Amino acid sequence: MTAYGWHASHEQIPPTALLAAARRAEQAGFEAAMSSDHFSPWSARQGQSAFAWSWLGAALQATSLPFGVVTAPGQRYHPAIVAQAIGTLGAMYPGRFWAALGTGEACNEHITGDRWPRKTVRNARLRECVDVIRALLRGEEVSHDGLVRVDRARVWTRPEEPPPLLGAAVSVPTARRCAEWADGLITVNAPPAHLRAMIDAYRDAGGRGRLHLQVHLSWAPDEEAAETIALEQWRSNVFPPPACSDIDTAATFDAVSEYVPIEQVRGSVQISSDLGRHTAWLAQFAELGFDEIALHHVGQEQDAFIGAFGSKVLPQLRAAA
Repeated sequence: MTAYGWHASHEQIPPTALLAAARRAEQAGFEAAMSSDHFSPWSARQGQSAFAWSWLGAALQATSLPFGVVTAPGQRYHPAIVAQAIGTLGAMYPGRFWAALGTGEACNEHITGDRWPRKTVRNARLRECVDVIRALLRGEEVSHDGLVRVDRARVWTRPEEPPPLLGAAVSVPTARRCAEWADGLITVNAPPAHLRAMIDAYRDAGGRGRLHLQVHLSWAPDEEAAETIALEQWRSNVFPPPACSDIDTAATFDAVSEYVPIEQVRGSVQISSDLGRHTAWLAQFAELGFDEIALHHVGQEQDAFIGAFGSKVLPQLRAAA
């Protein structure tokens, strides 16, 4: 049966309010949670970007939910530091934490002052980071000289079982590449045919583990309000690769998205005031075989969404499963 979780968007909501929302989500019946990990929002209208790893410790302590995070080792984060962070949360909250690893986005990574590499180099760098992180989580001392450099690193505090490392992908080729190393796959909502192709590519290449999906949605009791929320908060997030990976500031995202129409936003966000329609969309995603679906209401106000989906949508999905 598919588990339905709640997504914590640090780019949109201050961390104290986000922690309160995590508690409410658990009380409302959400079974899991996941967190973004950005240095910058995509838009000044979103206006936040707290440090995810500090917040995750608080959220795991404040709830009994399992949590995951999507992160990018290799530039902003040295892989040894990522391994130490994963090891600490895994040791403190065994069986409740996973990390998904991706190649990152320039809007977060440019802050180091290093050149933003082309995609093929980022792919190779991630693969090196995966090997470093896995070895450190096994308790090995690691030295490595490549696209990342490591000198006699060892992570001393670790769980008995390393947390799962998922592959983050939005394309079929990336999903196929992840199969070589990942303990599972995570992606975002897209047309069902595209998601089916990604899942098949991952599994056909030997990909193991659980399948996770993050669904961007906008709901309000009024259709116009649901559209306004989506357009105001998420129109900077509608650009496909390479734009979404290579644009490096919130100001640039705001400039290029100024005239994005609501029809284009609908390609990235499930928008409706009808809870039944949201239920049907989520059921269709579940039928593809996703083990966990994290719901991300793209509005900054979470209370009404959590209450409505907890009382109406989640019970219907479970009854139909």
